[in-house]
Amino acid sequence: MAMEERKAKMAQLRAKMRTSANANRKSLVEESAKAKMTARDTARLERQKKLAEMLQSQAEAEEKGEDIERSKNWEWTIEDNENWEKKKARKARRADYEFHDDAHAARRRYKKDLDLLKPDLEVYNRQKEQVLGLVSGTLAQSGSSIPSGSSFALTTFDVAGGQMVPTTEQRMAMDNFYRDANTLLYADNKPTDDAIDRVVGKINRDIDKKAKFSRKRLNEEEGDITYINERNRVFNKKIARYYDKYTTEIRASFERGTAL
Repeated sequence: MAMEERKAKMAQLRAKMRTSANANRKSLVEESAKAKMTARDTARLERQKKLAEMLQSQAEAEEKGEDIERSKNWEWTIEDNENWEKKKARKARRADYEFHDDAHAARRRYKKDLDLLKPDLEVYNRQKEQVLGLVSGTLAQSGSSIPSGSSFALTTFDVAGGQMVPTTEQRMAMDNFYRDANTLLYADNKPTDDAIDRVVGKINRDIDKKAKFSRKRLNEEEGDITYINERNRVFNKKIARYYDKYTTEIRASFERGTAL
């Protein structure tokens, strides 16, 4: 069999697999709607279906003598691979749960809040374009904070210095947009109702989480703390096995304040 025939057969098999997968997924959704299944049951069946498809593809690859990992990699595009690598790198960076310093803990908290709040970057880029004097949609198309090779409408060229110099209007606009501790303007930003709802929802979730938080302590089941370290705790337990029956009344008297 020639290489072109194999490629055509592989494309035909992939098309048949996609068609059958779409048909199976459609029938699965219809059956779940009829039976009024919960979302958890639907997700469980979907996982089982994917597992069955994976085992079937592995069995077919073993029969043909092909590498299953290589066959699976053919289905990924370059963009999918880059996104997967970024996701793995981000997960590796966030896998460090140990406390290092206050700055590290604050950054972890900031990143976690960003994931929950999901800021509207499209609105932010539009505001930034107005400040920098860029054409609408420039930042969204470039995907960067300041596109390379673009000229600002609010800049002038300094002949003596040979470089672009921001005008007074641009300085004022940028000082208004990038505020710091020395900025005198405040309380003039009017967020949207959606942004306010996101912040309020985040605060309510934090309050509920803090109210429900209960850390399990090692000495909760043992009562009072009568030790200074783990070795002393084990020693006290050994002593208690032999002498508690003699000292119970004395300790109770000390607690009541009636000891002589």
